[in-house]
Amino acid sequence: MRLLKNKHIVLGITGSIAAYKTVTLASMLTKAGAQVDVVMTESAEKLVAPLTFKSVTGRGAYIDEDLWQGSAHVLHIELGQKNDAFLIAPATANTIAKLAHGLADNLLTVTALASRTPLLVAPAMDGGMYTNPATQANLAALSERGMTIIGPAEGHLASGLAGVGRMVEPEELFGRLRIALSADGPLSGQKVVVTAGGTREPIDPVRVIANRSSGKQGYALAQAALDLGADVTLVSAPTCLSPPLGAELVPVSTAEEMLAAVLHATEDAEVLIMAAAVADFRPANPSGQKIKKAEGVPAIRLEAAPDILGAVAARESPPNRPHLTVGFAAESQHLRKNAQAKLSAKKVDLMVANDITSPGAGFGADTNAVTLLWADGRVEALPLMSKAEVAERVLEVVVDLLEEA
Repeated sequence: MRLLKNKHIVLGITGSIAAYKTVTLASMLTKAGAQVDVVMTESAEKLVAPLTFKSVTGRGAYIDEDLWQGSAHVLHIELGQKNDAFLIAPATANTIAKLAHGLADNLLTVTALASRTPLLVAPAMDGGMYTNPATQANLAALSERGMTIIGPAEGHLASGLAGVGRMVEPEELFGRLRIALSADGPLSGQKVVVTAGGTREPIDPVRVIANRSSGKQGYALAQAALDLGADVTLVSAPTCLSPPLGAELVPVSTAEEMLAAVLHATEDAEVLIMAAAVADFRPANPSGQKIKKAEGVPAIRLEAAPDILGAVAARESPPNRPHLTVGFAAESQHLRKNAQAKLSAKKVDLMVANDITSPGAGFGADTNAVTLLWADGRVEALPLMSKAEVAERVLEVVVDLLEEA
């Protein structure tokens, strides 16, 4: 994961039972290539052992005693000023109050005071403590200073009560860190529209004509664009996937709905990436009622579904259409020939072609092997790799093409 590769993340852990969740987060970040250092308060040590964090990160898990050990020249300065992002999760009401008033009476708070990088805070406490005016005032003060407050969520609390106060889950914290780290990316401030999934064309209210697209490649492209700082609109046909944190999701079902959503979303977009598997054909006269088996096998007449890329290409030049358009071609034969023909017909800047019969590159797989075709005739065949890696390479080309324009 390029965004997190070798990034230095400091995780602050305070005395909430939610501290056990941060072990999962530390592991996720480490697996993504980040260098994770943990700073624990004395209360946090009573809930999770420092060794637990050391085991999943392979790096330091610092406690108050380390402030006076001299293992680093000035530990809190080194941790505070050499990190790329600083997240305190869980953050108790006590630590939030200290941060709001500039107190620095332990290693965590003195490190936070010394930090000059994005500071994110994930509150975790009982509902009554969270809604207390003092806590609310402290959180407001932190927010006014530019700190990012994440959550808390609503649900079952350690006290046995239910309410707002739960720390958000590690997956959301992971996503929020990605957003913080991508703020100054090469696509910062630029809108990217990504389509994903396979459209469903109704035969009747129960049955549809669909395809085998899982949406995985489109969702990976949306995440890769977010990682480069883009404002992402994800126009998605039905999938089993959760949209990447930070993307604006526009759910659609049919090709007609996707056409309308894409034309609207691209009115002010720099880039369109059409990764969705849009139906080429649809029933000409879908039934308004369920077709009964007793009526016999129906004859279904098909008609052409809307050509979304064609409709985008037919628009006048920017700003009425994107500056850059990327198409996808899923082929079962004559890959390069068919992809080249589609590139020319749809007037796209880049075509991403994949052979769906190739092992590991078909619908639903977590990997893909694609060939990139530029409008100027360049061709690049990528080996089998994860769909996340394919997405990163495609977005890398997008950045290059925007710079060349």
